[in-house]
Amino acid sequence: MARPRLIHLIDRLAGLGRRPGPPGGVVVISSGGLGDTVLFALVVARFRALARNGEEVCVVLRHDAAAMAFLFPPDVTVDVVDYRRLRRNPAYRLSTLGRLGRLDPRLVVSADYLRHPDLDEALIRACRGAQTVAMEARPWAKYDDALKRNRALYDRLFDSGPPVRDKVVRWAAFADWLSANAEPPPMVRLDAGHLAPAAQLDRPTVLIQPFSAVPLKQSPPALYQRIIRTLPADWRVRITGAPGDMERNPSFAELLDPPRVTFDGSSFEALVPVLKAARLVISVDTALLHLAVAVGAPTLGLASAAFVGEIVPYAAEIAPDNAEILYHSMPCEGCLGACVLPARDGMYPCVAELDGDRVIAKVDEMMGRGAGR
Repeated sequence: MARPRLIHLIDRLAGLGRRPGPPGGVVVISSGGLGDTVLFALVVARFRALARNGEEVCVVLRHDAAAMAFLFPPDVTVDVVDYRRLRRNPAYRLSTLGRLGRLDPRLVVSADYLRHPDLDEALIRACRGAQTVAMEARPWAKYDDALKRNRALYDRLFDSGPPVRDKVVRWAAFADWLSANAEPPPMVRLDAGHLAPAAQLDRPTVLIQPFSAVPLKQSPPALYQRIIRTLPADWRVRITGAPGDMERNPSFAELLDPPRVTFDGSSFEALVPVLKAARLVISVDTALLHLAVAVGAPTLGLASAAFVGEIVPYAAEIAPDNAEILYHSMPCEGCLGACVLPARDGMYPCVAELDGDRVIAKVDEMMGRGAGR
């Protein structure tokens, strides 16, 4: 990472100059990953509603989350920032902060509860909104002093509740506070009129996403082999994943042995029609899980206990009836990925303890539920 003094010099240089004329528009900084961006799409319309009289609304996303930008309403523009380069490349940092500074917005909204003082908040500072608002930042021992200093960036701060709270419910409460409205938090279901319709599939199809960017969250191939054997013989199976997932996880290659099983590395946007048509989607706790649920697919999540209370299972008030989330409860659940227990066979202990018989029973139940699709 660029040295702190150099970062601060770059940030000051980027702040020189200002576009003439009155400020206008709304900029929303959303620094979460792919899964977070699916969930943020559920509430983005509530932040878009903060615009006045035809003002533009721009959402700033991490470059590795931009693949989900297609879920946003067409009238929301997207600016993409490579956070790795922002951290390491002084020239990129200067040009990026300068570009955001030229937006000259009336309102800047930080949508992130977890904020990095030299990344997320550098973008917020660069925008120089006439008004800047945020939630109180999640406590972060390493950066608490810097986060406290950066409180001066904000005109208003919202107390969004305890450190562990459902992410969508937290965003909805924040949007209510900003708009002075009181609406129920949204269900995990997208108003997806601008998305492609369901595909026409020649056979019943099940999608399985066994891969995670965090390998410790992955259930073993043997569990998926059991699932595939459980499915009717004339059903097709697509193993989904990002480029390189199968190469990084060679033990999963055996899942492709049956002729009816294929690998589908399509983009998230290209997968939407197949998700809509699928008889069942089975996924680890990753972006595809949230996407499948949000577009209405019957979805079974095989989750760790790490994000209980914040992401999955979804809070009762937002959980749709097409989603079932299985996880093994632990005294330490809700650790948000900071597991203090030794891994078991390359998995978090809560993932290793997930009962295969329980999974198969749920697959059987959901196949029966989806028989009319």
